[in-house]
Amino acid sequence: MTLRIGWIGCGTHATQMLLPQFLRHDVELAALCDVDGNRLAQAGRQFGVRELTSDAASLIATRGLDAIGMAVGPDQHLAFGKAALERGLPVFMEKPPAGTAAGARELLAASERARKPLLLGFMKRYSVGNKITKNILEAGKFGPIYGLTGYYMTAPGYFEGNVDYTGFLLHHCVHYMDLVSHLVSPVVGMQARKVERKPGRILFHLALDFECGAIGTVAMGTMQSRGAPVERIELMGDHQRIEVDNVVNVTWHRNPPFKVADPAATLLESEDTLTWRPNFTAAANEDYKGYHALLADVVPALAGQKTGAPDIATGVVAMERLEVMRRQLGI
Repeated sequence: MTLRIGWIGCGTHATQMLLPQFLRHDVELAALCDVDGNRLAQAGRQFGVRELTSDAASLIATRGLDAIGMAVGPDQHLAFGKAALERGLPVFMEKPPAGTAAGARELLAASERARKPLLLGFMKRYSVGNKITKNILEAGKFGPIYGLTGYYMTAPGYFEGNVDYTGFLLHHCVHYMDLVSHLVSPVVGMQARKVERKPGRILFHLALDFECGAIGTVAMGTMQSRGAPVERIELMGDHQRIEVDNVVNVTWHRNPPFKVADPAATLLESEDTLTWRPNFTAAANEDYKGYHALLADVVPALAGQKTGAPDIATGVVAMERLEVMRRQLGI
């Protein structure tokens, strides 16, 4: 059955990243909402939608909808998410689910009362390199994880005008509050430190303790240009290591013998390093960032099926961790 969705928020992220990937699935975009009339009209033309409104309550009340989707601000996610759930409609929203952990908990309670899912856009789980890594780990060939090291950066230009790190924390850092446990195990301890040479330019290191006994360090900050690669994850095991660069380059190091003095030296799939890099010249609508793969889990979950799509319970955990980190950093 085709899912009829009403969508709130027609900004660049929604119209260029999310909605095109949504429509690759069995979805009909039935109604759109945005407070900017020009943006709303352009999105209506782009996606062939005639039911347009500037009022979120009116969209949520539209007859015949099967689900609500949205990509707006944290406060709007909280208000509109609760309103949709109260009408008995399942919800997909971009992260963060709210501006605070308390707001995320309100949405969890609303989802439980309605007995309808609220699903979140933690697409870092589905970015191709992270997805490959997760599959290697779940196949049991890597063994116990000893440690995680990573970094995730953005640029100081993100903070034009008054310096406020809230947007960076809520829209960027929250991803790694979710991703580290997705790859390793629940976080049971964390400690953060920062250096801030001038307003808008901050770097912090987050030390993590995992339930499985692994340890981790993640560096995040505003010290790098977004025109350069800004993400890296490395997982350390027993004589094994997986490296994910820029979400698309994967290297899996195993335990190969020295080959220089071996006249029969060759490459063996069972022990030598494996690498994967995408072919960007291929004429295919592939989504390396992970939105299409995320929505492949989200769409059936909105229709009532059980999938691995990240839900509001995972969002509560991520937001609670984010607030612990913020308190430690004093930002």
